[in-house]
Amino acid sequence: QVQLVESGGGSVQAGGSLRLSCVGSGYTYSTYCMAWFRQAPGKEREGVASIDLDGSPKYTDSVKGRFTISKENAKNTLYLQMNTLKPEDTAMYYCAARYYWCGGGWSNRLAYTHWGQGTQVTVSS
Repeated sequence: QVQLVESGGGSVQAGGSLRLSCVGSGYTYSTYCMAWFRQAPGKEREGVASIDLDGSPKYTDSVKGRFTISKENAKNTLYLQMNTLKPEDTAMYYCAARYYWCGGGWSNRLAYTHWGQGTQVTVSS
């Protein structure tokens, strides 16, 4: 049974940093496309970043240059380093996984088969 467990969320002031982690179990981590999504109240869940089987990352435009996605296959762990946080980054952040390559549709939430429970990030101005 695939499980994803996020941690690392919290409350910070604008300009601060947080690092999210997502530990996976029940599947071969290195063969899955991994991604971070977020959902703010009243908004749709949106793709933040993905990392492919070969480690190549993709980002949504609003976080480029501020967020870095990475993974450690040996630890079955996905990370999201978030720097220069802004109030508009406030949301519930979710880890997601799907089998094989991410491809061009990495931000399509419907393509992901496994989700974590989410971790809240709150950025105050």
